[in-house]
Order: sequence, then C-alpha cells, then structure tokens
Amino acid sequence: MAFKFKPVFGYTVVYVENVAKSVDFYAKASGYNVRRLDESHRCGELESGQTTIAFTPKYQHETDKLTGAVQVPRSDSERTPMELCFVYSHVDTAYKRAVAVSQPEKKEWGQRVDYVRDIDGITVRMGSHVHPPKQA
Repeated sequence: MAFKFKPVFGYTVVYVENVAKSVDFYAKASGYNVRRLDESHRCGELESGQTTIAFTPKYQHETDKLTGAVQVPRSDSERTPMELCFVYSHVDTAYKRAVAVSQPEKKEWGQRVDYVRDIDGITVRMGSHVHPPKQA
C-alpha cells in the first residue's frame, strides 16, 4: 500500500533522569545548539538538522498509564532496546570527546563506529557515513 502523504521523521525522544543535565551533556558532546529547555526542566530539545533530539523525564506519570513505564537497565551489562547514532566525518576525533565503551573500529557493513554511554547509561553509537556522501 503506497502512502499518499509520507510522514517526516521529527523526533527521537530520550527518557532521562535529569533533562537539564542531559541537554547540557549532549550539547557539549555533539556541538548541537539547544533549541529549548522549558522552565520546569520537563522538556528539552537540541537542533540536530532535519530532526530534533528531545529529552523528557523517565518518570512521566501522565503517559505511563497510556504507554507503560520506561524500563531502565538494571546494570551496566544490560542496555536499552534502542540506541542513538550520530554520524561524524571523523569518528576518532569525536570519540575523544566522549566516555568510551569501545574503541572505534570498521564494521563489516563499511561503517567506522564506536560506542559511548551518556550520563544516564544510554548507549550512543558514533559512526561514519555508511556510504560517504558524494563530493560536489
């Protein structure tokens, strides 16, 4: 079935312990500008190009009844069932700015990647373009 109107991928929402600290962490680690951080610190956003990275508290009682409670890994040997991936032209340089989980390495699908953990223990992939963009 072909869609007449295709949606635009607008947000990745990251559930965190402290919205303000996470917004600051990601802004410093990525160089993205803070789009907004509301006064209550219940919502923060970073400008990341065509999509937005949004941060909200792990415990949102108004949505838990609708969508269920956020499940948090019980230890460092577990991870959430999703990861963010930031694409860099120089993965090794970006890696030096973050808390490392693994050294950068070339994967069989052609991407150079490494993994870091954010301040909430969320796994974040830092990778190169799988197929580098063509030079103009």
